[in-house]
Amino acid sequence: MTIRIGHLSTFYHTATLLMPGGALNRNLPLEAEWRLFGTGPAIVQAFLRGELDVAYMGLPPAMIGIANGADICCVAGGHMEGTVFSGERGSLCFPQTKDLQSLLAQYAGKRIGVPGKGSIHDVILADCLRRFNLQGQIEIVNFPWADAILEAFLRGELAAAFGTPALAVVLRRFARAQVVCPPQALWPDNPSYGIVVSRRFLQDKRETLMQFLDAHEAATGFIRKDPQRAAEAIANCVHVVDESFVLETILLSPRYCGKVTPPFIDSTMKFVGAMLHLGYMDKPLRSQDIFDTGPMDQVHGPGDHYRNMINMCRIQPLIRL
Repeated sequence: MTIRIGHLSTFYHTATLLMPGGALNRNLPLEAEWRLFGTGPAIVQAFLRGELDVAYMGLPPAMIGIANGADICCVAGGHMEGTVFSGERGSLCFPQTKDLQSLLAQYAGKRIGVPGKGSIHDVILADCLRRFNLQGQIEIVNFPWADAILEAFLRGELAAAFGTPALAVVLRRFARAQVVCPPQALWPDNPSYGIVVSRRFLQDKRETLMQFLDAHEAATGFIRKDPQRAAEAIANCVHVVDESFVLETILLSPRYCGKVTPPFIDSTMKFVGAMLHLGYMDKPLRSQDIFDTGPMDQVHGPGDHYRNMINMCRIQPLIRL
C-alpha cells in the first residue's frame, strides 16, 4: 500500500530524513507518496479533498479544519516551541527584559511579518497583540511563504518577524536581525508541529500508520542523540542550507520527540481559547476532537524525550547573537 504524506518545507521535520534521499529513508518500510505544501491551511484543504492520509503540520490550522468539519486528528508530536520572535538589531530583547508586552510594544507603529494567517506563528502573534492591547498599534503582515519575510525585512518593510527557528537563523545571517524572544519564553510547550491523519486512514490502515510512526520516532531520536550528524544529513538532503545553518536551527529550539504529552495537549488547548477570541474558530473543541494518542502511546511507551536534548550552555550563545 502507498501512504500519501503531506509535508512543509521545514527541514527539521522528520520528513526530510524519511523522504527518498533522506538518511533514514530505509527505516520507512512503506511505499510513500510525498507532496510539498506551502502552508498548513493548504494541507487541510487537501485532506478535505481526500488527497492525503498523513501530514506534518502545525496544530492551529488542523484545529481550524476540524472545527470546519475536516475528519482529521493529531496522532503524534514531533517538536515543541517552534516559534521565534526576531527583530531589528539593537532592539530591546530577552533577557534584558522578560516582559513580553514590552518586547512587543517597542514595535508600535511598525510592521511584523509572519507566515500565513491561521499558522501557529500567526496565532501566537495575534493573541499576544490582543492580550496586551496592541491591536491596531502594530500591523501584522502575513506571507504565503516564509522566504518572502526575509526579502521584506531586507527592503526595510518589516521591523520584526514571528516564525520558525530556521527563519530566525536566516534573518540573523542575512538581515542582521536578532532573536528578541527565544521560543521557550514566548509560549512554553507550544506544539510546533504534529503528525495529523485522516480518521478513516487511522481506522482502516492502523498497522500502516504504526509503521510510519515508528520511523518518525526513530528520526526524532536521531536528531536528539546526534544533532551534528543529523544536521549533516539534512543539509546533504535539502542542499540549500549548510550543516552549520541546520545545526544552529536545531539547537535554537531543541525539543524533539514523537510523543503527545500532557503539556503538549494542554498548550494546544490554550490555542482553542485564543482562536475563539480571535475569530479563527466559531466553536470550541475538546482534546478528544483534536487528538488520538493511542497509536503513538503504543509505539513510544511511557515517558517522553522533549527535554533530553536541552543544554542551555550551548543554546545561549545562539540566542545572544
